[in-house]
Amino acid sequence: MAIILGIDPGSRITGYGVIKQSGNTFSYLGSGCIRVQGDELASRLHQIYNGVSEIILQFQPDKFAIEQVFMAKNPDSALKLGQARGAAIVAATNAKLPVAEYSARQIKQSVVGKGAAEKNQVQHMVTYLLKLPSTPQADAADALAVALCHGHTQQSLIKMSGQASKTVRGRLRK
Repeated sequence: MAIILGIDPGSRITGYGVIKQSGNTFSYLGSGCIRVQGDELASRLHQIYNGVSEIILQFQPDKFAIEQVFMAKNPDSALKLGQARGAAIVAATNAKLPVAEYSARQIKQSVVGKGAAEKNQVQHMVTYLLKLPSTPQADAADALAVALCHGHTQQSLIKMSGQASKTVRGRLRK
């Protein structure tokens, strides 16, 4: 069993999603948004750090996954997004959590089955996969998708390592 915290970083709104993974089964523990106030970037980054730190204290996750920066049309936006990611990652590393990073394409592929999925498709699949009574806000849904992607990736790696060890054992017997 593992508790996974997924983060969809933003310099104004940072989504978070927390799930529990038991084998191939995922259950919803919580989600929401850290909405930062003010115009000063340093203050907003501090709020993101504090918000992620509080979520870590509340849910006690074992794993931390975050969406990578994509190259936006506006370099200034990409830079601010990178700094927001950094604030969240520092909160995770201060809590001694392993950090995994996934591209938006990987996340959408893992959850929807299509790397170019729309936001509403991600929301729909997150709601379906976690059996939620209602659709989460877009940033929270994206963060839950990050957590699901990490869980799916870990499951795939476990399966692959099991297959690899079976193959090696089979070769050793011959």
